[in-house]
Amino acid sequence: MSTVSDPQYRPLEDPSAGLRKATILVIEDDPSIRRMLSIAFQDTGLTAVEAETGNDGIRAAVKHQPDVILLDIGLPDISGLEVVQNIRVWSKVPIIILSANGQEHLKVSCLEMGADDYVTKPFGVAELMARIRVVLRRESLASGPDVNPVFESGPLRVDMATREVFISEERVKLTPLEYKLLISLIKHAGKIVTHRQLLAEVWGQEYADESQYLRLYIGYLRKKLQEGASFILNEPGVGYRLLVTEPPLK
Repeated sequence: MSTVSDPQYRPLEDPSAGLRKATILVIEDDPSIRRMLSIAFQDTGLTAVEAETGNDGIRAAVKHQPDVILLDIGLPDISGLEVVQNIRVWSKVPIIILSANGQEHLKVSCLEMGADDYVTKPFGVAELMARIRVVLRRESLASGPDVNPVFESGPLRVDMATREVFISEERVKLTPLEYKLLISLIKHAGKIVTHRQLLAEVWGQEYADESQYLRLYIGYLRKKLQEGASFILNEPGVGYRLLVTEPPLK
């Protein structure tokens, strides 16, 4: 499996750094990929459960209650989209799509059905571990007893109680629409949000196909946040992702 040079994720000397003990369900019909992932998960605290078909994967999800699902789109019996639809009826478990190139329409459909992220084949172990770490961290924060009204990622700090936005401790003035767009990205921080999802959340369902609005206001937002282009990431043909990084040391 080839490695990937991805600017979204800094290479790790230890790809398992920051991972807690968790069960990962791998729904993938390629035995070489399943074998590679089983080997990669050794000594990481991650336990792999394997399924070769979509229906077997659904049954395994019910039986093992995994912490994360890695799901291939192209399965021999049913599509990955059908698997996402089935699982989302009864579970919020994070689902990361494993997708071949040239399948943007399927990626978008899976994300809009409730998948959390996708990784394009071929992928590197460090990249995949980073994606798993992000969804595990998000789930851990979501299950905590308190909701923190302050969001921080790199130089960005947003106080949602006072509606104040800061870059490197300097206050940034946003219009109500720009702020609403930023909050929508924060709500899904670390996760890809499709164009249609963002348009529906910020402008309303009737604007779900008006992608020019989104491109325009993402540009405004990046310009005002100065360093926004570095952490508001474009996923070509799919949507946007707000990258989550540790705030700088003070």
